[in-house]
Amino acid sequence: MEHADKAEAGAERIEPLDRRVFAVAGVVFAVLMALSGRYGFHRDELYFLDSARHLQASYVDQPALAPLLARVSLSLFGVSETGLRLWPALAAAGTVVVGGLTAREFGGARRTQLLAAVATGTMPVLLGSGHVANTTSYETLAWAALALVVVRIGRTGDTRWWLAAGALVGIGSEFNHLAASFGAVLLAAALLGPARRTVADRRMLAGAVIAVLLVLPDLWWQERHGWAMFEMTRALNGEHGGPGNIPTWIVGQLSISCVAMVVLWMAGLRFLWRSGRPLWRCLVIAYAVLFVLFAVTTGAQVYYLAGLYVCLLAAGAVGLDEWLHSRPERMRRLVIATALSAALSAVIALPVLPASTMAWAYGLNSTSGETLGWPQLVGSVQQVWAGLPAGQRANAVIFAADYGEAGAINELGRGTGLPTAVGAQNTNWWWGPGNAHATTVLAVAPGPDHAPGYAAHLRQYFRHVRVATGLSNPSGVHNIEWGGSVYVCTGPRHPWGQMWPQLRNYA
Repeated sequence: MEHADKAEAGAERIEPLDRRVFAVAGVVFAVLMALSGRYGFHRDELYFLDSARHLQASYVDQPALAPLLARVSLSLFGVSETGLRLWPALAAAGTVVVGGLTAREFGGARRTQLLAAVATGTMPVLLGSGHVANTTSYETLAWAALALVVVRIGRTGDTRWWLAAGALVGIGSEFNHLAASFGAVLLAAALLGPARRTVADRRMLAGAVIAVLLVLPDLWWQERHGWAMFEMTRALNGEHGGPGNIPTWIVGQLSISCVAMVVLWMAGLRFLWRSGRPLWRCLVIAYAVLFVLFAVTTGAQVYYLAGLYVCLLAAGAVGLDEWLHSRPERMRRLVIATALSAALSAVIALPVLPASTMAWAYGLNSTSGETLGWPQLVGSVQQVWAGLPAGQRANAVIFAADYGEAGAINELGRGTGLPTAVGAQNTNWWWGPGNAHATTVLAVAPGPDHAPGYAAHLRQYFRHVRVATGLSNPSGVHNIEWGGSVYVCTGPRHPWGQMWPQLRNYA
């Protein structure tokens, strides 16, 4: 009873949620669904569909919930881009609502809540991830929702919300392990700083227990598979981290939000730090710690902090509200700049233009480019497979160097007479070599920029390796598969099943 009175006393009157926030979320959802059938599946989506047919407690490179949603999509809609992309579109719309709610928790008026929703809805990372059903859109929503709960606890002092925070960390971690990083840094900042005196109690501990219980299936799988996620993390850090990628990370943070809204999230950091609320300051500390951590370890993955920017944009909308509305031209200029930069971002992040015109944008955002060429790849593999003598096909397997290739063959090639492809990358390797006694391997590999010297690599395992056909796409986009090859490999130097452990590739 005493705790409830304390929370009620600490709570301040806040405005009702502006209904226009839902209108912005609806527009984002409608745009994403309208474009959901454009181009084709992304390589990650093909991998997730493949993973959905191998449901398990976790995977090498992500936990179980995203593949589980892919399995639901397969059950409801079959192999459908629109059906699969329903979930990230819903997550993006939900994130917009969370942005408006966060501004409300900061004490923002209706117009401020609307600005926060627009700022969230025009984030290029939100639009791009909302179009592709990997883990990013769900992770962004989980981070934004966790920050919202923390803001509420900081405002009201009601520590019962730590239970919800723990659930969000646990659920978010079952979509992407990064949510656990955010939760751990927030917990440390709260326990080691002034916030400890006001918000650290048994409910915080209970929230931490809830989070741990929710991730136990993931931990159980990782323990039984040699903690593969750590080796996977080392591989990603080696590819995307290091001093050379720190500038990429720093510049990349300016592209997370709409360019016109950069001033908003920077003002949000200032607002939180000057708020006088210890727990709100913990969000700034978490941002700073994770900014440095990710800059050093995974600098090229510039979107890792995307979910936290939702909170910063909301804080900035509140912090700059009076300044923006003290002179009408300020708000007018912000609206115009937002509209222009959001339109440019949409052209780059979403499949708005014809696929044949997207080659120029691949260097700025590779996502759309990685949705092109998969039907042609499957057709090339099918042609080579059909060209093998029947006796040779009986003792052959299709082997994909890249998880997108394996997913394309297994999903888009389903029902065409092609066998299930096996793969060496990430969790694909754990599903085994197929026919362990195969004497012919039809190998599919990306282009030389992504799999250099692959023919020489195959010759370590086979006496005879020939290129049967090349890979490209009709749009001329030089994506990962461009310039790749389909190889026919015979004369294995050792039985295929014995060579399988040497082929594992985490990337």
